[in-house]
Amino acid sequence: MDDKNRQKWNSIFDSEVHDRSQAAKILTQNLHLLPQSGIALDLACGLGGNALLLAESGLNTHAWDISDVAISKLHSRAKTAGLDLYTQQRDIIHNPPDADSFDLILVSHFLERSIIPCIIKALKNNGLIFYQTFTREKLDETGPTNPEFLLERNELLKLFEDLIILFYKEEHNVGNLAHGNRNEAMLIAQKL
Repeated sequence: MDDKNRQKWNSIFDSEVHDRSQAAKILTQNLHLLPQSGIALDLACGLGGNALLLAESGLNTHAWDISDVAISKLHSRAKTAGLDLYTQQRDIIHNPPDADSFDLILVSHFLERSIIPCIIKALKNNGLIFYQTFTREKLDETGPTNPEFLLERNELLKLFEDLIILFYKEEHNVGNLAHGNRNEAMLIAQKL
């Protein structure tokens, strides 16, 4: 396990000012696309806003993150809410999901290009990927500054080109900049 990375994220999630417990827009705005049943994974879940919403929606939900602090906080929130949620501290870069194991995988605000093929293989037939993360063409300093963790224009489309694209959104600096979802790209795709 990458202990330095784990310690970094533990420090961030242990901070009282840090709260990434809200579900991502890719999920909240597209709940109608969720399967009626199945096994879901919130990959690099952080404090688990997505995992909680997936579990509330009736999916058998797993949540993985490298931070044991985030996993502990999420486990407590799920227990308080009376939700069955399977949490695991896991270095997903070195231990990605097994092939054909999930009906839905959600990734938000995390980008590690090397594991995208593993994510695709982890989807069962007809499985869905919900993905939302930051782009290089940002209007402000939201998100990471390291370009390694930022998407190029239309890169999500290329990373998941072998899947059926159901939804894609990437607005950049077009139109009225006071509105819309800037700084991020969103994708929902299906493995057939």
